Amino acid sequence: MLHHIEIYVFDLARTRAFWSWLLCDELGYTVYQQWDQGVSFRAGSTYIVFVQTEPRFLDVKYHRCRTGLNHLAFHAQSPAQVDALTTKLRERGDHTISRPPSARRRARQLRRVFRRPRPDQSGSDVL
Repeated sequence: MLHHIEIYVFDLARTRAFWSWLLCDELGYTVYQQWDQGVSFRAGSTYIVFVQTEPRFLDVKYHRCRTGLNHLAFHAQSPAQVDALTTKLRERGDHTISRPPSARRRARQLRRVFRRPRPDQSGSDVL
């Protein structure tokens, strides 16, 4: 079980504003710890920590395809919540990597991941 994730950031003020909105206002996390150089958000027994990177280490810009963290994925209550969050992100001017799939494409993706057994089959297929 994951205990916590700690991520060093370029701009703690911007990071705190964005993640407070997403995690607390939208996804039900609470602020767990705050100090001059960091903040953490908790859900259950797991928490996410954001720490201001020291100036001497700010020379290399982040890119999600370099070695290291690519992305964080959170559970949503429903596909409608994902769509609503995507709309809110865009309205806020935040960058999104991709559009959420259409309801039709989501249904196809779910069918590919798990297929119910046919009456003539025993068990189910996980593709």
